[in-house]
Amino acid sequence: MSKISADHVFTSESVSEGHPDKVCDQISDAILDACLAQDSKCRVACETLVTTNLVVNAGEITCSGWSQIDPEAIARDVVHAIGYDREELKFCSKTFEYICRLHEQSADISQGVTEGEGLFSEQGAGDQGMMFGYASDETEALMPAPVYYSHLLLDELQKLRKAGTIPYLRPDSKSQVSIKYVNGMPDHITAVVISHQTADVPLEQIQADLKAVAEKVLASSGLLKDNVEYFINPTGKFVIGGPHGDAGLTGRKIIVDTYGGVGSHGGGAFSGKDPSKVDRSAAYYARYVAKNIVASGLAKKCEVQVAYAIGVAKPLSINVDTYGTGKLEDSALEAIVASGKIFDFRPAALIAELGLLHPKGWSYRETAAYGHFGRPQFPWEKTDKVDALKAAAK
Repeated sequence: MSKISADHVFTSESVSEGHPDKVCDQISDAILDACLAQDSKCRVACETLVTTNLVVNAGEITCSGWSQIDPEAIARDVVHAIGYDREELKFCSKTFEYICRLHEQSADISQGVTEGEGLFSEQGAGDQGMMFGYASDETEALMPAPVYYSHLLLDELQKLRKAGTIPYLRPDSKSQVSIKYVNGMPDHITAVVISHQTADVPLEQIQADLKAVAEKVLASSGLLKDNVEYFINPTGKFVIGGPHGDAGLTGRKIIVDTYGGVGSHGGGAFSGKDPSKVDRSAAYYARYVAKNIVASGLAKKCEVQVAYAIGVAKPLSINVDTYGTGKLEDSALEAIVASGKIFDFRPAALIAELGLLHPKGWSYRETAAYGHFGRPQFPWEKTDKVDALKAAAK
């Protein structure tokens, strides 16, 4: 596995809830939430496409309460909540055309991932593939700093937009934070990029207002020093945006959704998938494991990889990499993780442990903007295995 040198500049980005791809992720996950509320054993693989005043849903859903669910109404509610509520934006919750092409899940797939069916008596993985989880002690959320602060910038801007504090802001935006690392740890921010859709107002006003917000948000990081470069709406104008500016699709922001390019990614997207799809649930669990390892002080950085075969419950492999920061050899940590005594990577077990079929105090729709990781409301962010890990490491 490649390693990044101790001294370097690393950049990550975030995109707002109004970005076309994120509009799609939120619609797909809102439909998933509705299905789980009706049937905790539902199977959902819901894709969304958006473009100028059009929303399309396609995919496979098997849900015993499907007749009680109105995907069009859900899509309109999500689009309205994001802020696309005016026809002048060319994508409006009241007027967009809606097309639905959802159908039942393949029986061939279902028999391999439903407990008590197929070749095995317990629930198998919903697909083959490898998933990664990552954690680092460089922020209090145990997330890589560039993506963590990129998310915080856009989260604050959406709050200001919805409160009317900066009334000319529109829903679509992107951020980017570049950080200089010294001896492997964040030292200072070198550059901040914000591209925010706005009404047609003077660029100087936009740049002054958004720079002030960025400085306020980033002040607590301790990483603002001299000579930070700010690039705010660097093209000079960003009025046409959202699904009218670019088409959007579910699952196209997998790096934004995870660790901003730090560590590895298995390639699978999250949104619109029920927890039987290990692309999602096992990636959440791998984060849970990695975060607990770092929170326990057994490593400063940790990446966990797990791999599955479709229909098979037991993982094919589990790998732990601490990038040379572990207090134990990686092989020893790997043995602890893979033993099944503290963590259980079988799909049914990890789904139950994290409560993924019955979300309490959170929703899948919430995950679909501003990152799936590093936010305390999600159960995979718990650090409740620290004591068990410390005891096992003695």
